[in-house]
This record gives sequence, structure tokens and C-alpha cells, in this order.
Amino acid sequence: MKEFLKRKDIEISLKRYGIDALGAMAQGLFCSLLIGTIINTFGQQFHITYLMAPIATVAGVEYTIGGLASAMSGPAMAVAIGYALKCPPLVLFSLITVGFAANALGGAGGPLSVLFIAIIASECGKAISKETKIDILVTPLVTIFVGVILSALIAPALGKAAMWVGNVIMWATDLQPFLMGILVSVLVGIALTLPISSAAICAALGLTGLAGGAAVAGCCAQMVGFAVISFKENGVGGLISQGIGTSMLQMGNIIKNPKVWIAPIVTSAITGPIATCVFHLQMNGAAVSSGMGTCGLVGQIGVYTGWINDIASGVKTSITAMDWIGLVLISFVLPAILSLLIHAFVKKQGWVKDGDLKL
Repeated sequence: MKEFLKRKDIEISLKRYGIDALGAMAQGLFCSLLIGTIINTFGQQFHITYLMAPIATVAGVEYTIGGLASAMSGPAMAVAIGYALKCPPLVLFSLITVGFAANALGGAGGPLSVLFIAIIASECGKAISKETKIDILVTPLVTIFVGVILSALIAPALGKAAMWVGNVIMWATDLQPFLMGILVSVLVGIALTLPISSAAICAALGLTGLAGGAAVAGCCAQMVGFAVISFKENGVGGLISQGIGTSMLQMGNIIKNPKVWIAPIVTSAITGPIATCVFHLQMNGAAVSSGMGTCGLVGQIGVYTGWINDIASGVKTSITAMDWIGLVLISFVLPAILSLLIHAFVKKQGWVKDGDLKL
């Protein structure tokens, strides 16, 4: 069995499923749901008729360009997962159907359903791939059959479970914005810097509202925090690559000296409750944006998209100056100032020295 799994490149491990597959799923979401949302928002705000007009009608439902991109989130996630698991072509292409089924049947918790089901279907497809003389028939049949049957059996339950957990977190944040603001901000921020996908976690749990705002705060604290405290070592290139790229670049230095993580983590514990209690910052855009922080400014675009959605639904009358002030302070100003002050204290204690944050 070990030889068979090795030959098929089936690696049952936390890294393969919890890091590689999860991270790829987030990229699939970016290239479908997130991009579609951005296209729609761009068209609405700048009154671009072509982006706002339906270009296709499927089963009586009209789709814009952005709408089509968003509708393909299930297939995009599944194919991205298959790519991360190194699936052969016939398995990879068959995952389009699997992703659509898992996402559709998983409801609002579709991303979590896609993650579990696409992994199982991928590995089953890889196991049978090229084992018969009619591979072009058998491999797609096995991959699609396993994926669709599992979607019918467990996707609804997985979707409900994911939404239940997400709803509990959001309910608790609404009830206790200070304590949950700290908890969500710190945990999601840590997930962002670790080699796992905070964006995929937020998407799987459907984390929006105040909890989503706290998640944005935590991610920004990590990215902007590491960018500014390591500016002396890494210059402008490091500032940009971490500030609007990813704080994950610091993982090597964190392993060498975990104390370099103190400033960003403490900063997230401060900005999280400020976001929830003072500015009432909410993420009512795509849940995946909650776990993005300042990466490509996706977190900020998501918050703005949420404002537009709230205005359209009548929940919000307009975007106020306080909204913008809160977003800028939580995303950029406070993470930069607080992390520098805390890091100066950490260095004064001798816990971190020059060069510890060099990329």
C-alpha cells in the first residue's frame, strides 16, 4: 500500500491537505468570487454599463461578467485544490463538476464542503488514473461519481456545520465585541502569517459582520506590523512585499526567534477591539476578504464592497467620514504606530536584536 500511494503521489498529511490544499482553495476563490465581486463593484461605482449589463442568461438567471466569475467559485476552488494535490489532467478537469456540486449543495458553507470533497475525489481519481486501458473513461467516471455522491451525502451537513460555527463566532462577537474582538483578531492574524490560509478559513466559516472586521484588523496588524518593524533590515522592497504581499515571508525568522512575533500579535490584540467597539468596523463583502488584510488591499476593498451592499439593501444610508477614518486607522495607521512602539520595547528588553527580521 505504501508503494502504491508513493507511486500515485498520494500523501496523507496535514501539510498536503491543511496547507497546500487549503491555500490553493483560497486562490481559487480569489480568481472567481473575489474578482467577480470587484468587477461588479467597479462597474457599479463608475457606472460602466458594459460591466453592469447582463451578458448571459442561464436557467432564467441573468449574469454580468462579475456574476459569471462569482458563479464559478465552486469549480475554481476544486480545480485549484486538485492542482495543489498534483492531480493528472483527467482528474483535474473532472473536478470542475465535483466543485460545482459540492459548492451548490453545501449552501452558504460551500467552501468547506468543496475542500473536503475535492480532496477525497482527487485522491480517488489519482488512485485509479492510468490503471486501466480505458483510462479516458474510467478516471473521469470515478472522480465525478465519488465527488457527486459525496456532495449529495455530506455537503449539506458540512455546509450547515461551517455556517453554525461561523454564526456562533459572529453572534459571540456581536454579544461581546471587546473580548471576541481580541480573540478573532489575534487568531486570524496568526493564521495569516502561518503557512495556512486565513482567507480560506474565513471563507469556509462565512466570517462577516463585526467578526469579519476584527479579522481584517488582525491581518492588517500582522502585515503592516512586520513591514514597518523590519524596514531597517529589508528596506522598501520588504515594506511592499510584506505590507501588501504577505507576512508569511517572516516565518523563517519566527522559527529562529519566536519573540519577533510579539509586536504584531500584541498589536492585533489592541486593534481588534478598537475595530469592533470604537469604529464598529464590519466586513459585509465576500467572507474571503476578511482573511486578506492589506494583501492587494483586498480586505479594504471587501469592507468598501460591504458598505455598498448595505446602502443598496437599505441597512446603511451613506458612507461617512468616520467609516473612512476607521478603515484607514485600523488598516494602516494604528498597526504601524503600535507595532513600532511595542517592537522598540521588545528590543530594549534584549529579546530581539538587529538582523532578526532580515528576509
